[in-house]
Amino acid sequence: MPPPPSLFLMQIPLLDCASQLHLAATWLIVVCVRVCVCFLLAVRPHCPSVSVLACRLLVCQICVCAFVCQCSSTVYFHSCREKLTPTRNAQMGITGTLKLTTAEVKLHSFFNHSRALIINPEQTSPFADHLNLSSDINECETIPDACKGEMKCFNHYGGYLCLPRSASVIAASESPIAPTVPFNPCPVGYESHGDSCVDVDECVRHEHDCQPSQECINTLGSFTCQCPRGYRKVGMECIDIDECRYRYCQHRCVNVPGSFSCQCEPGFQLAGNNRSCIDVNECEMGAPCSQRCYNTYGTFLCRCDQGYELGQDGFTCNDIDECSFSSYLCQFQCVNEPGKFSCVCPEGYQLQGTRTCQDINECETGEHQCTDTQTCVNIHGRYQCVDNDRCQDPYVQVSDNRCVCPIINPVCRDLPFSVVHRYMSITSERTVPSDVFQIQATSVSVGAYNTFRIRSGDDNGDFYIRQINNLSAMLVLARSVSGPREYTLDLEMVSINPLLNYQGSHQSSSVLRLSIYVGQHAF
Repeated sequence: MPPPPSLFLMQIPLLDCASQLHLAATWLIVVCVRVCVCFLLAVRPHCPSVSVLACRLLVCQICVCAFVCQCSSTVYFHSCREKLTPTRNAQMGITGTLKLTTAEVKLHSFFNHSRALIINPEQTSPFADHLNLSSDINECETIPDACKGEMKCFNHYGGYLCLPRSASVIAASESPIAPTVPFNPCPVGYESHGDSCVDVDECVRHEHDCQPSQECINTLGSFTCQCPRGYRKVGMECIDIDECRYRYCQHRCVNVPGSFSCQCEPGFQLAGNNRSCIDVNECEMGAPCSQRCYNTYGTFLCRCDQGYELGQDGFTCNDIDECSFSSYLCQFQCVNEPGKFSCVCPEGYQLQGTRTCQDINECETGEHQCTDTQTCVNIHGRYQCVDNDRCQDPYVQVSDNRCVCPIINPVCRDLPFSVVHRYMSITSERTVPSDVFQIQATSVSVGAYNTFRIRSGDDNGDFYIRQINNLSAMLVLARSVSGPREYTLDLEMVSINPLLNYQGSHQSSSVLRLSIYVGQHAF
């Protein structure tokens, strides 16, 4: 049996599917007529009993078969022209299944869910000898870029097809293959469910030809391929859009596949629109300032309280040791404290204000332990208890601090007539020369001439007398002294009166016994 004509249709060189079908039908009619004529010429002489009517019926049957083939080829010509043209298939994105059997040629588009082209590459056309088609040329190998775009080249005898890359070719067996897809009475993109037609979701069934970078969107009766958000279509592929090129972000833009993100500089945070940057108040968000924090645009500043200084890290406040800066901050001693300093005074002194020390007069405050027979003498930093009666024989006490040597006593002739006790205190390291005590005569005789001197107590020459006038003189500190120390100086005033003759002598004297206490400190 010769191979089915349907295989011949796929072997016409350099002709499209429609032209091949028309040419095959024409050849079939010619063959039928020739067979009919040959049959009449061969049978009629040997079979005179065959009537003319019988021959005519035979011719008519053959012609009817030829006409049916012609009609079938015409109908299939239109179907093939619309659905098998490679260029149109590439434009419309149509793929399909071409099943070539020994009896018929059927085309099913991808809407009927087929994805394979079934051909028989081993069979050749019975008319190959007439058309010089003894061997096939593989156009997919000999023609550069036989199929354009995303189309794939499939070679067959006498030609080639350009189909989507998702299509595949299945070699047909020599025996007829029954259709694998049942008859679908519904429009393309629908399938039958009982008495109604329901849309087929090609996206769920993966019956689409969208690229991996595309998204399949189901529609009624069909589907569309779209690029995801953040991508744009370039050719058949979806390419990421670099949104950062359009300056969507105020500070920094970071492009990611299909999207982008905005980032802010340190000290800022994204606003509600995820694009603008607003200042962050670090002081309210736990800035590491140890004391005071001041928010500024994009950052913050740390400041310290008085008595502290900012550390090298810019956050920590370190105490300032004010006492190390100067020795004159306090009169006696400076004590550093966190954030400040304080002055302290030695025993016997109290702080006056914040820096100076003032002697405490224990004699006035009652903070002494002198007895009733003693007198409290206040000195710098302490006090001294002295006896009320300090007169020594032959002197007798005539008042609290005055002793007199009686003139009736012969011993008193060579002694000062009176001794007056006085007490004073001076500080250490006093600048010299320094006036210490002023001597003043309390009684003066007419015509008397007075002189003043240090009678005793100044063995080292720390003091001297500077006479002011006939009635007064000044005790001067000649050298700086340090305490604690005590001096007892007898300051004598000698009176010479030539007009008087007093017990055979023209002079008399009195002594001021001055007790000087030198304090331990210079204040």
